[in-house]
Amino acid sequence: MLSRLKIIPTPERLRRLAARGLIVLQVLLAILIFGMLNNLAGRHYQRWHWEHQSRRQLSNQTLRILDAMPGRIRMTALIRPSNPVFHRVSILLEEYATQGDKVSVEIIHPDRDMARAEECIRQYELPGGECIVIETGGRHRAIPVADLVVSEPMPEHPDDVRQLFRGEQLLSGALQAFSQSTWPAVYFTQGHGEHSPEDFDRHRGYSHIAARLRDANLEVASLALGETRAIPNNCALLILAGPTREFLPFEIALIRDYLNHKGRVLALLDARIRTGLEPLFRDWGVDLTDDIIVDDALTLSGRDLYITDYSDHPITAPLQGLASVFYLPRSIRPRQFYAGGDKPVITPLFTSTPNGWAESTPDDPAPAFDPQADLPGPVPLAVAIERGPIPGVHSQIRPTRLVVVGDSDFAANGSLAGANSDFFLNAVHWLLEREDLLSLPAQPMTDFQIVVNARQLRCCFGLIVVLWPALAAACGLIAGWRRRT
Repeated sequence: MLSRLKIIPTPERLRRLAARGLIVLQVLLAILIFGMLNNLAGRHYQRWHWEHQSRRQLSNQTLRILDAMPGRIRMTALIRPSNPVFHRVSILLEEYATQGDKVSVEIIHPDRDMARAEECIRQYELPGGECIVIETGGRHRAIPVADLVVSEPMPEHPDDVRQLFRGEQLLSGALQAFSQSTWPAVYFTQGHGEHSPEDFDRHRGYSHIAARLRDANLEVASLALGETRAIPNNCALLILAGPTREFLPFEIALIRDYLNHKGRVLALLDARIRTGLEPLFRDWGVDLTDDIIVDDALTLSGRDLYITDYSDHPITAPLQGLASVFYLPRSIRPRQFYAGGDKPVITPLFTSTPNGWAESTPDDPAPAFDPQADLPGPVPLAVAIERGPIPGVHSQIRPTRLVVVGDSDFAANGSLAGANSDFFLNAVHWLLEREDLLSLPAQPMTDFQIVVNARQLRCCFGLIVVLWPALAAACGLIAGWRRRT
């Protein structure tokens, strides 16, 4: 009898069942919508960088290099978590990995995964130690982790040093090297008292800047024109690094002929020194006079000039806001009138302030501006010169390029402070038409610390450990009491 009874749900029960079914349906719809959004976000995502100095964000130059790479790129890092740059390396490799499916990244901890580390060392024939291996197209290159950090003196306090992280510089430079069959050759002239790329002396040596050039995939060599009596055919750039003696007539003729055949020259010419090259540069539109630039607004010791304002040129535009230091520089004066139809384009890269001037008596211990003899500011310290096709007309003709700077000591081993090395490398890249490597400066390794006293620490403890949990518990008790009532 009881089995034949039918249980008829009451309206209240039906409402509860409908409400539960609606909740289940809403949960399923929410999961479906979340899955669809997650799928769309994985296919079409955008990253924003909000942290200080955008240390995580890759430069536009690196993105162009990655887009130009034809095949897949594999980056393998052998680095210990205890290494001071482990976090920065991880962030940098993560940024490379987010640039599509072309780049794959693997970080190996040598102490935790010894078998995988040994396999990687055998595969790439590594000498050992922590390094980052970049592989593409069957070729690979290993970059030691120790090379990712360099130390340089502070511009305002030369006795203090700061550390710079140049991971993106080296990794992107290595990627670009894979697309080159040969490395451009850079020659430093020797035999006239120039700075030498093999000299490790703090005040005269150029070994540090030469190492930066090699890191940028350039071949560096010395050239004694008096012995070779010719400029090699593979010379992509000729650097005159602070000659202190005059060039011989046949050497000047070699340099002139090199420029007339679309050569590239970086001339670093110190004040109060005649090199015999003055007529040559005059033909290219600049006058070299016997003077030094004086500017009380830009000096700390009276012998240096701190430059922070640059022209909008590809060499100096990435340096805005950075300080370059030059020592007793001479003026590089663009000529007011230039005769000839093939006129070079001369662009001052940076100048003194309007209150500075070019002092015509450099040996005067107390220089003062003489309107009859001195050149009033702003006075150019460096210029970029380009002569080639007519602007706006497409042509395959390779232009001739020169950069002339009124100082050579700024690139010495002990003077690579501030943006000095970046300016030198940018000038080299522009001269070689390697614009993709411009504006890849090393990033200062700035650590931020929060310092609190004992009272502030007690307040933080009470707020985080006591007050907030107590508020959460009180809200829970109130909600439970209201449900019961």
